[in-house]
Amino acid sequence: MLDISHISKTFHPGTVDEKLALNDLSLHLAPGDFVTIIGSNGAGKSTLFNAICGSFLTDSGAIVLDGEDVTFAPEYRRARQIGRLFQDPMRGSAPHMTIEENLALAAGSRGWFSHVGKKEKQLFRDRLSLLDMGLEDRMRQPVGLLSGGQRQALTLMMATFHPPKLLLLDEHTAALDPATAEKVLRITRETVAKDRITTLMVTHNMRQALELGNRTIMMDSGRIVLDVAGEERENMSVDDLLDRFRIGAGKTLDNDRMLLT
Repeated sequence: MLDISHISKTFHPGTVDEKLALNDLSLHLAPGDFVTIIGSNGAGKSTLFNAICGSFLTDSGAIVLDGEDVTFAPEYRRARQIGRLFQDPMRGSAPHMTIEENLALAAGSRGWFSHVGKKEKQLFRDRLSLLDMGLEDRMRQPVGLLSGGQRQALTLMMATFHPPKLLLLDEHTAALDPATAEKVLRITRETVAKDRITTLMVTHNMRQALELGNRTIMMDSGRIVLDVAGEERENMSVDDLLDRFRIGAGKTLDNDRMLLT
């Protein structure tokens, strides 16, 4: 499904700000894989997502999505196959447009700007009701009036309205309160499982990283230092994860945010 082969990226080469962000990184995802990613700030997690999405071209290596080499494909072309959620709930939807209009855009409805048919409205209501947030009764309200959790749940629905080949979740619950974050995670699990969407999810919560999905990778300095799945992952504790990081990275994890979560 996703094959990343030896990609590297250096920003501001030859200057005092030179930064090796991705270091000969390779990764393979099978169809239906749900992979959690953890790592300190600057480990390369979001940079990896940007490389996959085509926000920049890598200096070397190749990216193949569902058999298609997208290494040099522009970002807008990859966006047709990749869904993405960000940490900021304000990204991913149009705040001045209504919930109905945002969903019409995601659904690719013809003439969305002038009319949404009864059949489409009912489809939107049915899907929104699954979120259990009461949004099906607020479809004519601007998205900007929603809470962060409601907006993030809506953005997830929009990103998966037509199941993408790949879903990228970049700490999409980090800005939410614990109760709302848990609800959005439940919706995420159900959505990914229903359509068997191949998924990469960045999280700062190490326990969460071991409980969600079927595989966990850990990044440091632009490379993958740990990749666990199956029985090994099922039997792994957070302390085991920290020990394996120390062995793979050659240093102790010192990210307070991760350690205190």
